[in-house]
Amino acid sequence: MNYYKRDLEIKDIIRQALAEDIATGDITTRTFIPKNKTVEAVILAKESFVVCGLRVASLVFKTKDKNIRFKALVDEGERVKKGKVLARISGKADSILTCERVALNFLSLLSGMASKTRKFVEKIKPYKVKILDTRKTIPGLRLLSKYAVRIGGGFNHRLTLNEMVMLKDTHLKILHLENKMQNFEPVIKKIRRKKEIEIEVRNLREFKLALKLNPDIIMLDNMKMKDIRKAVQIRNALATNPLHHSPKLEASGGINLKNVKQVAATGIEMISIGTLTHSVDSVDISLEIL
Repeated sequence: MNYYKRDLEIKDIIRQALAEDIATGDITTRTFIPKNKTVEAVILAKESFVVCGLRVASLVFKTKDKNIRFKALVDEGERVKKGKVLARISGKADSILTCERVALNFLSLLSGMASKTRKFVEKIKPYKVKILDTRKTIPGLRLLSKYAVRIGGGFNHRLTLNEMVMLKDTHLKILHLENKMQNFEPVIKKIRRKKEIEIEVRNLREFKLALKLNPDIIMLDNMKMKDIRKAVQIRNALATNPLHHSPKLEASGGINLKNVKQVAATGIEMISIGTLTHSVDSVDISLEIL
């Protein structure tokens, strides 16, 4: 999905961010900067990173002042080095100064997410494994966060709770079905006609129970490396039987840049990583008046 097609939602996010920062007005700019003064400025990379969010930054300025001219000089997803000019801006000085921080906040955060995702994607080459995000996002910024993951080369897990059925350990505990997942079989058969189904398991015993329900995906949550390998072996053995459904396997929990390649080598199809969006360092970007 191209999340930039959802302009109305993005503009709502931007308006809320501007309202949060500006409140009743930029007192300093209003007091000292002549209303009709025009300037030119550049957005500058202060370190090396993967660029993401230039269109969002442009929309920030244009939301405040439709006459602001914003020209991106690099592409989304491009890796830039320290000192690279990312964009040129021209127009009324008061509009540029008032929008500066909000535009840079979006650009810095989204570029940080894209850069972190790219590091994970590059670590797992040449394995055919997808790096996925999760719903562990900053409240209100999920749409943009998941866009940043895609720009970094990753893939999106569900955006909202209604996109797919995902039975987690919390659901199973409430229903007291940890040891009798088969009770869900009739419901799962009915749901599968409309929605993709994923089941979370914590060990090989639960994994074998989940297999009997024929889900589309089984998430191996915080499982030891040897158990992940064993789960892959069991699944692959079933795949040789044309009458048996073979689910995709997703590893999650405790995965970092040090062990992600080892996880990818087990033979799973997906790795979901919450830190792509919830524990990210914004990159250093500045706006300089020419």
